[in-house]
Amino acid sequence: MTQLAAGTRCLIRPAAAADLPGLEWDGQYAQYRAVFRHAWEEAQAGQRAMLVAEADGAVVGQVFIQLHSSERQFADGATRGYIYALRVRPEWRNRGLGTRLMRAAEDELRGRGFQVAVIAAGKDNPGARRLYERLGYGVFADDPGVWYFTDVNGVQLSLEEPCWVMQKSL
Repeated sequence: MTQLAAGTRCLIRPAAAADLPGLEWDGQYAQYRAVFRHAWEEAQAGQRAMLVAEADGAVVGQVFIQLHSSERQFADGATRGYIYALRVRPEWRNRGLGTRLMRAAEDELRGRGFQVAVIAAGKDNPGARRLYERLGYGVFADDPGVWYFTDVNGVQLSLEEPCWVMQKSL
C-alpha cells in the first residue's frame, strides 16, 4: 500500500480482468475498450504487463508494459521493454502516483531481467517529458507516433501523436 496524501492509500498491483471496465474512466476512454482487452489478452500470454493503482476499490491510475514488439528499439523481449499508457485520474494527480507507477513498471522490467526501459513523451505534453527526465530518462529518438486501433464500435481508426522516445538503463 502506498500512502499518497493525508490518510489516502493506494495499492499498485497487476491488473485483473475485473479492472478492464475501470480503465475506461466512466466512459471517457470507452473507445479504447478493444485496445485494453487486447493488452489484457497479451498480458495473459506473457507479452505485456498491466499495472493499476487502486484506491477504495476503484482504478485511479494505470501503466502498461510491452515486452515484445516488432519495433525492437522499443521492446525486444529480452533487454528492452516499452512502458506506455501511463495515466492517473485528474483528481489523483500531483500526489506522486505517476512516479510510483513508473517505478513499479521499472521494477516489473527489472524483475524480468530487462536492462532498459523505453517510454514515449508526446511533444504536446511537456509535463510528461519533465517527469521522465526527472526519473532519469533521456531522449534517443523522434517518432511520428502514428498508431492504429479498433474502437468500441469495431471501426478501424488511426491517431497521430508525435513524440520523443526516451530510455533509461535499469
